[in-house]
Amino acid sequence: MDFFPESFNIILDPSKLPKHVAIIMDGNGRWAKSKGLPRIYGHKKGAEVAKNIIYKTRELNIPYLTLFAFSKENWLRPKEEIETLLGLLKYYLETEFEEIKKNEIKFKVIGNKDDFPEELKKQLNMVEKETEKNDKMVLCMALSYGGRAEIIEAVKKLAFQIKENKISAEEIDEMLFRKFLYTYDIPDPDLLIRTSGELRISNFLLFQLAYTEFYFTPVYWPDFNEEEYLKALYSYQQRERRFGRIYGS
Repeated sequence: MDFFPESFNIILDPSKLPKHVAIIMDGNGRWAKSKGLPRIYGHKKGAEVAKNIIYKTRELNIPYLTLFAFSKENWLRPKEEIETLLGLLKYYLETEFEEIKKNEIKFKVIGNKDDFPEELKKQLNMVEKETEKNDKMVLCMALSYGGRAEIIEAVKKLAFQIKENKISAEEIDEMLFRKFLYTYDIPDPDLLIRTSGELRISNFLLFQLAYTEFYFTPVYWPDFNEEEYLKALYSYQQRERRFGRIYGS
C-alpha cells in the first residue's frame, strides 16, 4: 500500500495516465458497520461514490473504466441485500442515463446478464444499445461476473468452434483466445484499484490482469473520494512498467 503525507500535493502528468482503470469497490458493509448503520446505507453511499469516480475519469480523459459492481458470488448474499443492490443499479441506470449520453460515454456490461430479472436485463440492453456509438469513454460494468466463469465460457466457445471445424486446436493462441472473452473489444487494465485493505483480486479479470499495476488502499469504498483516486493515479505514474523485460530495454 502507498502512504502519503497529509500535506501531499498531487500533480498528475496527463501524458502518463493509464488508458484503462479497473476498480474493485470494496468495503461498503464495513463502512456502514463502523458508523452503526445497516449495510444498505453503505451500498447507497458507495453508489454515489461510483458515480463521482465515473465522471472524474471522464474529466481526466481516461478512455476505459471497469467497475466490479456485482460478482457471481454476490447472489449468495441475503435476499434483502441483493434486492437493494439491484434496485440501486436500476435507479442509477435511470437517473444517470442522460448524463452518460451527454458525456459521450459508452456503457458496456461484462458478465452474465441472463442472471438478472427480465426488466433489469432489458434496461441494461437498452443503455448499451443507446450508447454504443459514444466514443469519449467506455464504462464497463462487471455484473454477475466471475473471472473463472468467463474463462470457462471462452473455452466452451472455442471447443464448439473446433467441433464445428471452424478452427483447429493448433490455431489457438493468446490473440484468438481473447476474442472469446467478455473484454474482447477493450484493452487490459493498466491499473487495478482495490479499496478496504483487502489484498486479493477476488476472481476479477483473471486473464486480463497479467501485467496490470495493483494499488491497494485501506480506505473503504464509500470514503474513496476524488483525492484518493488521484493518489492511486499518482502512484501508477511513479512505476516503471516493463512487461517482463529488463529495465531500460
